[in-house]
Amino acid sequence: MSLESEVDLPGGAVLPGALPDALRAELIAFRRDMHMHPELGNQEFRTTAAIKERLEQAGLKPRVLAVGTGLVCDIGVEGEQWDGGPSMLALRADIDGLPIPDTKAECPYRSTVPDRAHACGHDVHTTVVLGAGLVLAELHRQRALPRPVRLIFQPAEEVLPGGAADAIKSGALEGVGAIIAVHCDPRVDAGKIGLSEGPITSACDRLEIGLDGPGGHTARPHLTTDLVTAAARVVTDVPALVGRRFDSRSGIAITWGRVESGHAPNVIPQHAELSGTVRCLDIEAWRQAPDVVVAAIDEIANLYRAKSEINYVRGVPPVVNEPGVTELLRDAMIARRGVESVEGTEQSLGGEDFSWYLEHVPGAMARLGVRTPGERHVRDLHQGDFDVDESAITVGVELFTAAALVNGLR
Repeated sequence: MSLESEVDLPGGAVLPGALPDALRAELIAFRRDMHMHPELGNQEFRTTAAIKERLEQAGLKPRVLAVGTGLVCDIGVEGEQWDGGPSMLALRADIDGLPIPDTKAECPYRSTVPDRAHACGHDVHTTVVLGAGLVLAELHRQRALPRPVRLIFQPAEEVLPGGAADAIKSGALEGVGAIIAVHCDPRVDAGKIGLSEGPITSACDRLEIGLDGPGGHTARPHLTTDLVTAAARVVTDVPALVGRRFDSRSGIAITWGRVESGHAPNVIPQHAELSGTVRCLDIEAWRQAPDVVVAAIDEIANLYRAKSEINYVRGVPPVVNEPGVTELLRDAMIARRGVESVEGTEQSLGGEDFSWYLEHVPGAMARLGVRTPGERHVRDLHQGDFDVDESAITVGVELFTAAALVNGLR
């Protein structure tokens, strides 16, 4: 693998490593194969095996996580385990797909698995980290890697509270001083990244509620618990009530995805079920959210004489980009592609379990542009026709390799 091309850095330092054409083609093929074979969280056995095989071909020693899927791999470290020295920079990817059908028409690499698709770009994230690992391994062989790097291929990002916790339990952050990641953004042109300091995603929790009453005849709701009305009031009143118990700048939002009750038009049911999400822009408000939300649900349910059973499933806190690591990504991208390749990004209400790593080490996530420049139709995340401009893979690989090199020069 030839890595002779160079990019001048501010201060006169030299940055090796534009992506070779042969590796670029190989990575596109890898991404397409992964796209054709999506696997759900904690079931990514084929994906894990494919990553492991390619890293071993490069002379590396990847280690599968204790949960059986996902893996970590160190570059520039003697032996299989980190044994001290300068803290590593970790590059993180998520490897799972989504339980939705791939609806792309006439696409040679559309999913071959019914009702499964890589509709969030995890195949791109994985390919970017794999490609960066291959380039950095070659630089290490050339004695051009100034500081060790760890690759983290994490399972189950789409499964609350996220597979990041399992990766951390398996020691993925031992010896790590900082961590970086990218997430595909179909609103940003390929060739660019979106970047900002501070929170860039939302906290996201799951809410499951059961409401119960004795049931009865719709002619006599006053003699029983009018459970459908109680459920309707929970749907409408709880978000409003919770919104009045937090600073409006916290951005807390309860949105329902499922409401079920009853089987006949003249029978007041005995049971109702509701489920939805709780999203929050502010990490301190997120920490208070379970107590406040549960109290609000009980308050409304009691008002209508319904018994409530609440399962508040903790999800993920916001991703909060640390300023120093954000600056590292900015410097790396500018070194590769110039100042025009970095644009600002706003905080979204999407959740990302990359945030769990940031509870332990400083880190930052960049939004990787995947929209073909000039394209008007935006294929949004979590939709069955989602796809990317594959030139974004090269951009992501070069961003991560540059970040590893710039980090070592600091």
